[in-house]
Amino acid sequence: MKMEDSIRELKGVQSASINFATKTLLLTMEEELDRSQFDEIHRRISNVEAGAKILWEDEEVKEEKPSYFKLLLPIALFFGAMLLEEGTGKSIILLIAYVLSGYKVIWTALRNILRGDFFDENFLMTIASGGAIAIGEMGEGVAVMIFYSVGEFLQDLAVDKSRKSIADLMNLQGETANVLRDGELITLDPAEVEVGEVILVKPGERIPLDGIVRSGMGELDMAALTGESIPQTVREGDHVLSGCVNLNATLRITTTKAYEDSTVAKILEMVEESATKKAVTEKFITRFARVYTPIVVGAAVLLVLIPVLLFQQDFNTWIYRALVFLVASCPCALVVSIPLGFFAGIGRASKSGILVKGGNYLEAMGAVDHLVLDKTGTLTEGKFRVVKILPQAGTSEEELLETAALAESFSDHPIAKSILEAYGKEIGTDAEDQLIDHSGEGIELLRQGRQILAGNARLMKRFGIEIPGLEESGTVVYVAKEGVFIGSLFIADQIKEEAKGSLAELKAMGISKITMLTGDNPSAAERVGKQLEIKDIRAGLLPDEKAKAVEELLKEKGESKLAFVGDGINDAPVLTLSDVGIAMGSLGTDAAIEAADVVIMNDKLSSLPKLVQISRKTMRIIRQNVIFALGFKAVVLVLGALGYASMWVAVFADTGVALLAILNSVRILYGKTEVE
Repeated sequence: MKMEDSIRELKGVQSASINFATKTLLLTMEEELDRSQFDEIHRRISNVEAGAKILWEDEEVKEEKPSYFKLLLPIALFFGAMLLEEGTGKSIILLIAYVLSGYKVIWTALRNILRGDFFDENFLMTIASGGAIAIGEMGEGVAVMIFYSVGEFLQDLAVDKSRKSIADLMNLQGETANVLRDGELITLDPAEVEVGEVILVKPGERIPLDGIVRSGMGELDMAALTGESIPQTVREGDHVLSGCVNLNATLRITTTKAYEDSTVAKILEMVEESATKKAVTEKFITRFARVYTPIVVGAAVLLVLIPVLLFQQDFNTWIYRALVFLVASCPCALVVSIPLGFFAGIGRASKSGILVKGGNYLEAMGAVDHLVLDKTGTLTEGKFRVVKILPQAGTSEEELLETAALAESFSDHPIAKSILEAYGKEIGTDAEDQLIDHSGEGIELLRQGRQILAGNARLMKRFGIEIPGLEESGTVVYVAKEGVFIGSLFIADQIKEEAKGSLAELKAMGISKITMLTGDNPSAAERVGKQLEIKDIRAGLLPDEKAKAVEELLKEKGESKLAFVGDGINDAPVLTLSDVGIAMGSLGTDAAIEAADVVIMNDKLSSLPKLVQISRKTMRIIRQNVIFALGFKAVVLVLGALGYASMWVAVFADTGVALLAILNSVRILYGKTEVE
């Protein structure tokens, strides 16, 4: 927080956010970052945290391995000194042990004091241990600093372990790409490969870039992207995504995207930026930490002054109690474990093929009790087929299908594709064709001055075309030619296999309100709603009417949260409006990744209960950390003030509690996600 605030003060910096879990600084600059600005940022970072480094471009940093000798030497000196008789020799050895174990803490505290920054744990530890030595409790003062150093060492190991666990979950990036250039196979960084080049991916290698299979047939492990354990078979002409592992055959792939636009780059960027979207709990702890430490320092001063000055109590007794009070008060258990907990939750979700854009959305998901779902592509497969052709008198089935196919040949909508598939022939297009897309209604095609219409009842009504009464239920495409209605096509869509079970599971978890919104006709919507036991159905909605419907539902929800689940292609406004916007089946869909707060990569509704479970487990563990840390500290603060807690207990209330809270946060990555 201090680093971010300091960097934001620099001219040209629009925003700065440090991702604690991935050790990444995300900057938004008015202009490109130059070396002088970089050096100033480095200076400010190292001012806050001595030894912290920031890397310039390809610069490498040597990771310092933990020195067990530096840790064990002061411990050995301390225990050796405690075996000696009281005297100068014992005091000297204890002081050497104190300096060896605490020189970094003391130096950082002095440096911060010179800059006017008093309120951090280095200051508290230096004052507490130094104060204990000053009042004659040398053994305890030295022991406290050693215990604190051991605790910090173990805490760093735990944090590094959790960072590595999260990094392993997000290990999607192919380090190199084998590129065929001028008949030769060369190895390049994926960022150096151009669109349209052919790359060779051998068995066991991770696909570095999105592309289309040019030759070869094999199986891909997509678990890292979708959480799906069953391999997917790909062959010539199939699209493949970066981040998948090629299992058993050599594939030649023509790249379709540059690395920065590839699926894996977008996912990694999204996960890194998730730290910028802090949850309400994180924001509270940040504000809490700003005022908490000054308050407890003030309370510690009063703990000495009031008994000594007003009641003539013993100074050494109350200064010792105040020092215990100071050590126990450090809030690091909260400020470290809580952001780590949210990032662990995001990492756990990503392992299941669920990408969450920030801790705020993970937190909100746990409070959702109203789920709003789009129908096509969300509750249903979105794979349409023509099941019935009903031409009017004087029109043949083939003529009706051909006319509809001609109009729909300009559309990418799933219904249009089903009509083209049913027609099954080449459609000749004309450069003079004029196409008008009536959003939410259908297509108007003008060919050689003749009008063709294909769409729903609203489109026919717009042009004053009468439709004879039809009793059929389902999705209907009405077709008209030169102002005359010539027939109807009935389209069927299959409900997803896991839809009913997933919705039942969500209801059992307390998500009591489920609403379906669709642009489809009421009869088709009612058919799906009846099978899935959804009572609140709103059909025949245009895109803007969907947005208005969600706005109305948001006004009714009170303090609970509303999540919208859509296919991410044409639901962007609604995804943005909701408390949590969830895009289904959007693997590789740029629009969905941009608009949604959560992206479910595998297109399975069964991922929704899993997302809620992960969210609730994350929030449960974070609440445990808050209650445990504050509760334990409160007890030790009271006992310390009353003289019943020693400095050993106070150090455990600081470093020990922080270590336990961190280990508890890491628990999110493992074990079951079911609500207990």
